[in-house]
Amino acid sequence: MIEVQKLSKKFGGLTAVNRVSLEITRGSITGLIGPNGAGKTTLFNVIAGNLQPSSGRIFFDGEDVTGFASHDLFHKGLLRTFQIAHEFGKLTVLENLMMVPGRQTGESLFAAWFKRRLVQKEEAIVLEKAKEVLRFLNLTELENEPAANLSGGQKKLLELGRTMMVSAKVVLLDEVGAGVNRTLLREIG
Repeated sequence: MIEVQKLSKKFGGLTAVNRVSLEITRGSITGLIGPNGAGKTTLFNVIAGNLQPSSGRIFFDGEDVTGFASHDLFHKGLLRTFQIAHEFGKLTVLENLMMVPGRQTGESLFAAWFKRRLVQKEEAIVLEKAKEVLRFLNLTELENEPAANLSGGQKKLLELGRTMMVSAKVVLLDEVGAGVNRTLLREIG
C-alpha cells in the first residue's frame, strides 16, 4: 500500500528524516518505533502530504504520490491522525464527524439552493454513519458536546472516529495513545 524510497526531509541544516525506505503491505498493521526526536512525526507528515520531501519518492497503492497535497491524498484514501488531536472546538462531537466526508453535494452553493432533496438525502446518510461511529467509540452521550470540552483521550477517540467516516485505505496513527489514561487507552485499542 505504501512504499517509501530513500525519503529525506531537511529543515535548513537539520536533517529530520534521512534516506528512509520502507514498505507497508495491504492488510497489515505496522508500527514505527523510535525515541522522541527521531523523525517519526516528520516522516508521517511527509507521507501524508503535510510536508514536501527534500528528496526521495512515495508510492501509494502503486501510484507515485510524491509531493501530493494532504487533501489529494485524503481523497485517494490516505488519512492520518496527529500526536496532538486537532478538533474543531466550537463544533459538537457529532458535527466534527459529519464534516469529514469530502465532496458533499451541499458544499456547493448552487446545490444547496437547487438540489435541496439530494443534499438532505446525503446529510441523512452522513448523520447515520456519524451516529454509528459514535456508538462504536462509546461517545454517544457526548454527541452534542462542543469538542473543545472533551478530555485529551476523548479528543483522540474523536480524531480516530473522523478516520472512520470515510473508506480509508491507510490510516497513519501518530501516537494515538500518548497522554491517554489506561482505561481510555484500552478503549482506543
